[in-house]
Amino acid sequence: MRTYHCFWLLFWAGQPHQSFLTPLSKRTSVFPEKEKVLVLSGNSRRDLHRSKRSWMWNQFFLLEEYTGTDYQYVGKLHSDQDKGDGSLKYILSGDGAGDLFIINENTGDIQATKRLDREEKPVYILRAQAINRRTGRPVEPESEFIIKIHDINDNEPMFTKDVYNASIPEMSDVGIIKTALLNMDRENREQYQVVIQAKDMGGQMGGLSGTTTVNITLTDVNDNPPRFPQSTYQFRTPESTPPDSPVGRIKANDADVDENAEIEYSITEGDGYDMFGITTDKDTQEGIITVKKALDFENKNLYILKVEATNTHVDPRFLYLGPFKDSATVRIQVEDVDEPPVFSRPAYIMEVKEDVPINSVIGTVTAQDPDAAKNPVKYSVDRHTDMDRVFNINSGNGSIFTSKPLDRETLLWHNITVIAAEINNPKQSSRVPVFIKVLDVNDNAPEFAMFYETFVCENAKAEQLIQTLSAVDKDDSYSGHQFSFSLAPEAASSSNFTLQDNRDNTAGIFTRKTRYNRHEMSTYFLPVVISDNDYPIQSSTETVTIRVCACDHRGKMLSCNAEALIHPTGLSTGALIAILLCIIILLVTVVLFAALRRQRKKEPLIISKEDIRDNIVSYNDEGGGEEDTQAFDIGTLRNPEAIDDNKLRRDIVPETLFMPRRTAAARDNTDVRDFINQRLKENDTDPTAPPYDSLATYAYEGNGSVAESLSSLESVTTDGDQDYDYLSDWGPRFKKLADMYGTMDSDRDS
Repeated sequence: MRTYHCFWLLFWAGQPHQSFLTPLSKRTSVFPEKEKVLVLSGNSRRDLHRSKRSWMWNQFFLLEEYTGTDYQYVGKLHSDQDKGDGSLKYILSGDGAGDLFIINENTGDIQATKRLDREEKPVYILRAQAINRRTGRPVEPESEFIIKIHDINDNEPMFTKDVYNASIPEMSDVGIIKTALLNMDRENREQYQVVIQAKDMGGQMGGLSGTTTVNITLTDVNDNPPRFPQSTYQFRTPESTPPDSPVGRIKANDADVDENAEIEYSITEGDGYDMFGITTDKDTQEGIITVKKALDFENKNLYILKVEATNTHVDPRFLYLGPFKDSATVRIQVEDVDEPPVFSRPAYIMEVKEDVPINSVIGTVTAQDPDAAKNPVKYSVDRHTDMDRVFNINSGNGSIFTSKPLDRETLLWHNITVIAAEINNPKQSSRVPVFIKVLDVNDNAPEFAMFYETFVCENAKAEQLIQTLSAVDKDDSYSGHQFSFSLAPEAASSSNFTLQDNRDNTAGIFTRKTRYNRHEMSTYFLPVVISDNDYPIQSSTETVTIRVCACDHRGKMLSCNAEALIHPTGLSTGALIAILLCIIILLVTVVLFAALRRQRKKEPLIISKEDIRDNIVSYNDEGGGEEDTQAFDIGTLRNPEAIDDNKLRRDIVPETLFMPRRTAAARDNTDVRDFINQRLKENDTDPTAPPYDSLATYAYEGNGSVAESLSSLESVTTDGDQDYDYLSDWGPRFKKLADMYGTMDSDRDS
């Protein structure tokens, strides 16, 4: 708890003395008895020289704070024109005239009607005039005079504030308010309170006094250096810490405040000088140690730094106290982290010729586990970057090879991504881009730049240019394409046209003879061989279609159709072709109609492409309903002995009426199976019999089975069927059954 000391300082105030120019009028017993009169000297009309003004003005003085019951007398005005007969009248104007100051208009006496305060108004300026009472005219010019209020000690000393707040730097020299102690330290005590008394009249008896309080605050100066609370700091950080990430915080303490406590941290030395940095937190004045470069546990796992803390604002007056800085040692331990494999390059660029065989190795990527364990790595291709699976990679050694043919003209660059993952921990994986450029191989032959279909006039002349050819090549030529044109060997000697290579990747087709006849040959097909100059040389044969057309004398094409040589009926070739087509269509229609009728006449019961004779029934013949008894005789199947030989089959219209075959009657004990097998054999040997055996009935059970009855309804008729003693010999799985049935036997035996 702070204690406040009060200091009383005494101030003496001196009272200035004023000298009066005129005596004071009699007012109290303490004032001079001589009356103060302002006299106006009269003018002598007989004087020949100019006279002064008739008003003789001066100053009046009054004491403030008059406490009497009567009006306070100020003074008297008098004019030398006043004969005492009452003919003159005195008038007063100016500050407070008529209110604060009044004048006896007959005698000129001036009085103050109120108590005056010099602190409110120290001087009053008034104007006086004497006039003729009868005529109202002034007998003297108007003139000014001054009334001054004389000060008395009626106000005690007052401070402008009740409480003063002051600050003074610690360790300061004397001022108006002096420090009573030597080297006052703000860090020990910051606030002081002082009470000050002021007295007037120099502290003499009768003087007045006033007091005030002064709160004094010692302001801070930088007289304390920063100090680390400990000499060594320990921090740990994983090797995966990214750059510019914080590792830890340290702080040096400073007893000063504000800017005097601002600290700047720096790394002065150590083996991690280039690996770590330190910055200052302006809010907390802490030093933040950060990572500058990527850490590697396998390369170095311990760093020792020397950190220095320095005041940014140093006061030279206190340098004698020592250096305003401190240092500490920082040890940073790097922790090992399971890191993904690291590729030897950030990206790979490979080249491969487009004609390489499948499974050819085009390059190798390598990645290693940077950890001390050196876990093995497996490689794979990210199939999102190689959807067509053009490339593959050896998972063990990282060699990339082709799995499909390449074509530079289709795709020049293949950008794939290779993944390297630890075998023991596949989650630890890395990716690297691989850019594969497909190099060009001269594997495409040149071809025409467009489809050429030209014409030659019937009246053309020899050696006439009818078409200029140009070619393109999908392959890329480093020195530029150079194409050569020539006619195919089979057309070189017998063609009606010649080809001239212009040696500029173009060629011209010229006529070899004069005049062409479109009736003899309307269209010529000219094979042209185009070759390039790259290795290996590629060539192709392209065909130019040349039509023979009728032209006018200027070479403008008129018609290219081959007209008939003889026109006996006057019909054109087009009309003849149309008639011929109509005849052909008519004949085809007649043939199809006849074939259709023949097919409908011979349509069998089965129209399927496959002649399946089991379980296929045609439903296009509705039949006679339930009353139709001429179809299958179901009773025959129910009773094999009931066979009607006189009934015919009605489910087909036979071309030739065959007599029904007689079937030997089955014996009374014939099984249905024997009956069906007999019928099946008969129909297999009969080529005219359709599959009429598809309908079968199972209402007739038969005469019995060699397996006898499988029913358990009669199992209780004999005792031998109920002997389950053998179940106990089948092991523990059948123990429950053996116990159940064994119990029944025992009960029955008992």
